[in-house]
Amino acid sequence: MSERTIERDDVRLSAEETGPAAGIPVVLLHGLTATRRYVVMGSRALERGGHRVIAYDARAHGRSSAASSYTYAELAGDLRAVLDAFEVERAVLAGASMGAHTLLRVALDAPERVRGVVAVTPAFDPAGAADLDRWDALAQGLRGGGVEGFVAAYRVEDEVPAAWQETVRTVLRQRMALHADLAAVADALQAVPRSRPFESLSELGAISVPAVVVASRDEADPGHPLTIGEAYAAAIPGARLLVEDPGKSPLAWQGGQLSRVIAELAAASSS
Repeated sequence: MSERTIERDDVRLSAEETGPAAGIPVVLLHGLTATRRYVVMGSRALERGGHRVIAYDARAHGRSSAASSYTYAELAGDLRAVLDAFEVERAVLAGASMGAHTLLRVALDAPERVRGVVAVTPAFDPAGAADLDRWDALAQGLRGGGVEGFVAAYRVEDEVPAAWQETVRTVLRQRMALHADLAAVADALQAVPRSRPFESLSELGAISVPAVVVASRDEADPGHPLTIGEAYAAAIPGARLLVEDPGKSPLAWQGGQLSRVIAELAAASSS
């Protein structure tokens, strides 16, 4: 594994590369409040399968620095900077939530850089209103009480069925502990949901590369509505929609299975 810091404007992005240099490049993008560890959940199946895997912490997250802006325009610019720094001409892009929205913006703006897309649990609804009060409460909880303040503000008991609550709390604590600057994460919590990666789902009709949308059922992951995933899959030409079976753990939480989905998409992108 090789690690590097990528400097772009006022931000320093912490990134890593694993797998053979000659493999199909796959870039992993995490969601808001997560880190690069939380895309394929530590699975190394992609590297073992011969893929060149690049993962990075988004601005304000993990080992990356704070920044003055957290718009999707800036997040998309960061992704392009990562591709340039690793000298990747075209890559398969796989990202969750905020990462999914970011990669779709790049697929629209710079289609020549994209071999295929795996959009995992997208949540942005261009036609709806973001629950800004909730994001602000999470930011306030993080600023006032650190990780435990964030977990309390998340109100797992109200948002998640009893069967999943302890799992969600554990994951929240684990991933929040990986951030170097919690104040920067709080800033991102308030800014990112106020930004729009695109104006209409109809824009996604311009994406012409192989695409998969991985959605989750609302029982386990109500923050990423199944209907939104379905809408994205319908909007992207030829996109495949994948959802876990009823009562099962979300596919987005299973790094090995998600890695297989990405690998299948990468194979399709090279045919």
